[in-house]
Amino acid sequence: MKRFISFSLAIFTCVCVLVATERQAKAYVDPGTGFLALQSGAAGLAAVGYFLRRRIMALFGKKEVPAAALPVPAKKDGSHSAA
Repeated sequence: MKRFISFSLAIFTCVCVLVATERQAKAYVDPGTGFLALQSGAAGLAAVGYFLRRRIMALFGKKEVPAAALPVPAKKDGSHSAA
């Protein structure tokens, strides 16, 4: 715990120094930058929806998505695997 507090204090100190020594930026921001940020946010929401799709479907009362999307073929007697 002492290590975590020490590490947190070091990070906080570095952030404070960076903010305190900030200079005014004289730069141009491309108009497409806002759309890129919007697209990144939409991609993040889509990823969250994909990973939580079973909980979302359960929330709306639909039946659960099967764990295996593809059927597993049955093994025949006497067959050998390639591996």
